[in-house]
Order: sequence, then structure tokens, then C-alpha cells
Amino acid sequence: MPELSHLRAAIALAEEGHFGRAARRLHLTQPPLSRQVRLLEETLGVRLFERTPQGAVPTPAGLAFLPGARAALRAAEAAGQA
Repeated sequence: MPELSHLRAAIALAEEGHFGRAARRLHLTQPPLSRQVRLLEETLGVRLFERTPQGAVPTPAGLAFLPGARAALRAAEAAGQA
């Protein structure tokens, strides 16, 4: 089961397209963000991002994963507010 922090990391990386910018957005340094994304990929058994010299691009699996990840985060936030 993915952790919420891992979902946040994947979403930020997909939206920013760059590890450094995604890390800053989440108030992290780059190594912890990279670790969270790698752990998420290991948990799911699929590569979510193609790493490039310019940053990261979601793979087809990553694109398929993102809507569910966003929905899970919204549900968790709503549960916390209830």
C-alpha cells in the first residue's frame, strides 16, 4: 500500500517535471524525493517516470496511476477534515 507522502511526491514530480522543483514544492531536498518515488515504484512494481537529463516524464503506467493517486489524496484530505 503506497504511503500518502509517496503519492504527493509522484504527483509533484509529474506536475513539475523536475526533481529539484518538485522537491522545493514539497519543502524537501532532492534525495528524499527521489527515494520516495523509487520506493513507490518498487511497491507498485512498475516504473512511473522516465528519468532524463532535463528531469522526469511520466511513463504510460505513470499517466495511468496519477488520477487514482490524486483521488486518494483528496479522499485522505477530506477524511482528515471530517
